[in-house]
Amino acid sequence: MPKGTLVIISAPSGTGKSTICRKLLQKRKDLRYSISCTTREPRTGEKHAKHYFFLTKEEFKRKIARNEFLEWAVVHDHYYGTPRSFIESTVKSGLNIVLAIDIQGAAAIHRKMPDAILVFVAPPSIESLRERLTARRDPSESVAKRLANSKNEMSAAKNYDYLVVNDDLEKAVHHIDCIITAESLRVARQE
Repeated sequence: MPKGTLVIISAPSGTGKSTICRKLLQKRKDLRYSISCTTREPRTGEKHAKHYFFLTKEEFKRKIARNEFLEWAVVHDHYYGTPRSFIESTVKSGLNIVLAIDIQGAAAIHRKMPDAILVFVAPPSIESLRERLTARRDPSESVAKRLANSKNEMSAAKNYDYLVVNDDLEKAVHHIDCIITAESLRVARQE
């Protein structure tokens, strides 16, 4: 059985990576989603174990001590981590997995799993990113912090395998769907 492909999607906050992942999961039966852990509060409509595993800082630190994360980091003043066992078992089983994660986490995972595919999703412009963040109704200080961080995140795009601009959601989803198909057909992934 061919080995699965880990596809890591990074983007500045508000660029649409979660929406893209949702649409990819609806489209592809061979794709699973890695649910990250976080210490931030849930946004309106987010559910525990569906969007994130929402943990207290104490719970998160216990998982760090038990080496249960493939990677973890503090981003925007909150802890985020990727559960190790789910990623490793899914790829080994031959299924593809998509992971939406920040640039720090993507780099950490890529060092441990160099055959992971890195896809950077960029907004069409900083102004459109500002509009998206404001429409999400995040507090204004959070919007300002995320916009400031987006400059550093955008500069990291050169370290990724692919760059997809999300100026049209369906087109962005289609492009990443094509990337997953092409990568799963690589000779190196076949037995």
